[in-house]
This record gives sequence, C-alpha cells and structure tokens, in this order.
Amino acid sequence: MTQGANFVDGQWVPAVSGRTFQRRNPADPDELIGTFPASDAADVRAAVDALEKAAPEWAATPPERRAAILESAAAQLESRADTLIAELVSEEGKTKAEATMEVSRTPANLRFYAGEATRTTGSTYPSAGDNLVYTLREPVGIVAAITPWNFPFNIPSRKIGPALAAGNPVLYKPSEVTPLMGQRLVEALLDGGLPPAAIALVQGDGTAGAAVAADPRVAAVTFTGSTRVGRAIHREVGPERRVQLEMGGKNPVVVAADADLDGAAALIVKGAFGLSGQACTGTSRVVAVDAVHDALLERVIAKTEALQVGPGNQPGVNMGPLASADQLDKFLHYVQAGVAEGATLRCGGTTVGERGFFVRPTVFADALPTMRIVAEEVFGPLVAFQRAATLDEAVALANATEYGLSASIVTSDLATATHFARQSRTGLVKINQPTTGMAMNAPFGGYKSSSTQTYKEQAGATLMEFYTLEKTVYLNPAV
Repeated sequence: MTQGANFVDGQWVPAVSGRTFQRRNPADPDELIGTFPASDAADVRAAVDALEKAAPEWAATPPERRAAILESAAAQLESRADTLIAELVSEEGKTKAEATMEVSRTPANLRFYAGEATRTTGSTYPSAGDNLVYTLREPVGIVAAITPWNFPFNIPSRKIGPALAAGNPVLYKPSEVTPLMGQRLVEALLDGGLPPAAIALVQGDGTAGAAVAADPRVAAVTFTGSTRVGRAIHREVGPERRVQLEMGGKNPVVVAADADLDGAAALIVKGAFGLSGQACTGTSRVVAVDAVHDALLERVIAKTEALQVGPGNQPGVNMGPLASADQLDKFLHYVQAGVAEGATLRCGGTTVGERGFFVRPTVFADALPTMRIVAEEVFGPLVAFQRAATLDEAVALANATEYGLSASIVTSDLATATHFARQSRTGLVKINQPTTGMAMNAPFGGYKSSSTQTYKEQAGATLMEFYTLEKTVYLNPAV
C-alpha cells in the first residue's frame, strides 16, 4: 500500500487540508492500492506560486539539457517496467498485455518529445533592404496537464513531454482513479534529472481540476477526458489563455458489402472490447449494409462470447474489470436503457462474479439513431449494430452524431475507402483497422464535440505551437 503525496515546491507534501482519498483495485476492491491527498484550491495555489517562481530558470535551460532530461526519464521508466506493469494492472484494471504496451510506449513518447526541444525553431521572412524579419518561439508559461485514468502513463507523457521540452513548468493533475500512476511518472521525471521546481503534482478529484483551470496564472491547459468536463474547462479558461481539449467519441465501424467478414468481426471486437471498452477511440457502433449485416452480427457475437473476462494478471484473460464502481453503474444503466428503448440485447450485459467490477462484453442489435446507446458515449464494453440499405446511408448514419473522433471502414475497394475518408466527419479515419490504435508520430484529434481542433496533440508540424509563443522581430541594422 502506497502513502501518496502531492509534489509542490520541490517537496512531497500532504494536502493543505490534510484530507485524503483511497484508491482500490477494481478487480478486488478489498485490496487498497494507496491513500492520496484530496487536494483543493489551496494546494493548487501553492503549486502555481512555486511554478511561477521557477518559470524563468527552466525557460533559460538550454534545449539540449531539456532533451537529455527527458531521455533520462525514459530510461528510468524502462528500468522500472516490470513493477509499473504490475501496478498499472492493479490500479486501473488493464490486462497485463495492455499494461505492457502502455508502459513500453511511454518512454518512447518522452524520447520523441526530447527531440522537439532542439527542433522548435522560428522563421525568417523576405524584407526590404538590409532589414531582417524573423520569429522567435518562447515558452508559453505554466502548462497544466489534466489527464484521464484510461491511459495514465501514455496520455500524460504526450502532454508533459512537449511542455517540458519547450521550457514550460508543468502543473500535473492526474485522475483520482489512477493517482499512483501519476506519482510514478513524476518520480521518473525527477530521477531523470528534472529540476524539482519545474513540475508540480496535485492529486484529487474535480475540485482540484476546477481550481487548476481557474487560476489565471496558468497560461495553457491541456485536457483529455469527457466532453462535459472539457466544455466546463473551456468556459473557465476563456479567450485570454490557451486550451487544448481532447474529449469524447462515439466511434463507428462501417462495413461495406465487399468486406472480409471474419476480418471485420475481429477488428470490431478488438476495438470495442480492448481496455474493457474504456477508450475514447473505442468502437461503440457498427453500421453494416443489409447484404452483410446478419452474417457479420453472428460472427461478432461468437467472438464476443469467446472472450475471457477476469483479473488482468491472470493468464488467458482478454478483458479486465471496469475501472471503478461508477463505471460499472454507468455501464449497467446504458444496458438497461438499450433494452428499454427497444434495441435487442444479443449477448452480454451482465456482471461477472461477486468481487470486482467485471461485466460481460455486450452486443446490441436493431439500434436506432435516437437511442441513447447510439447517441451517447457509454465508455464501456458495449457495441450497437445499426443497419443501412446502402453504403451512402451507412456513411450518413456514421456521421449522425455530435462526436467526431475516430471512424473506420472495412472494404476491399480502394475507391470506397478513399470516398469514406473524405466523407467521414472525424479527425481520425481508419481503413480496414480498428478505430483504436494510433501512431506515436502522427497528429491526434477529433472534430465536433470530440475536440477543440485548435491545436493537434501527439505529433505533427504544429505540435509545439500550443506550448510556445511566437514573437515577430523586425531588425534594422541602423537607424
């Protein structure tokens, strides 16, 4: 059991109020993972006070030094991989395979962003005579990273890494569902040589998160989580400060008449039930044309029923528990709503065992656009089948949502694939692939209620723009 702490002004400290909260193993709630500070506005103020003092020194640190620190932190994470994998399985509920992938991806992220420290440059522009017009990029200031529990290493590293590379001090508020993983990431950064004054860790629930967004000294807020919370952050930050929001999804797989149905079923099941369905890019809808709908549905049901549910550290388990009691209640609520609104429950929808937050992966048929299981983000292992008469109708149904994060099509026809890529109103389009699984070196972000679309996350030509200010300089060599 871990006695967790905040990290403020270079010290591991309790919450100012002395209040704490507990985190327990979702596979066995009798197992206490640790006790952590229940932070509030006072803790956030103290953290921002300290970061404000440290900002000039970290901004003046040579970019090569910042890069070396991120490289060293990556090595620290790799040296602790076995322990981190076991802790991630226990705290968040991932299977061992899923935890292994995330723990191995995070050091690679930090190394990728280390390179950005020396690649972030300005530009020169044509000008008259001997005048010189050029731009400088400078740190934006204190960057707040508010992160979710479903990828408690990978997603924070995609925010903290580029923020530090650009010379910004970081205020990090991890989810209260995965506080241990948040603490472990900060420990690795410090052990990698990060100056203690350049980062603050504030644990706690939405009370702490709201205080982070409200502090006017926080220059930029980068957030991944629900659309509801993202909208609240956007209102709080206002036009004077920067905000980067990656939010919910209601991601479809469109299946064309020429699709390989066995392959389609496999990628649907992977996208829908990996991470226990708790991924923003997870497959939550299948839109299949009439010619293949019934045969595809039966294949998906067969594969779904073959999945083994259990603790993530047990051999052969394909799907671990939901992350919390709240997630379990939410999932069961949507199962009830699906039945009540007239969808056909074909498999799953029930709890498993008497301990832990385990459920059977769930498939609904006869789903309509007006149903909650089609319109709202479930964030659990539930997929709804919709039927379309034509491919054009299937694309229209896929787009008929307020969300626009990820979408996939299964087809053997290149023209169909490229047409779908153009017509899909999503920031991410997958062709003959699950809606989940993104390249580390490619831009990430959605459309509509899935993202602000103001700055791309993860990679791409504009990655570092969020973390820097651009200053234009006009130089005349003589008056």
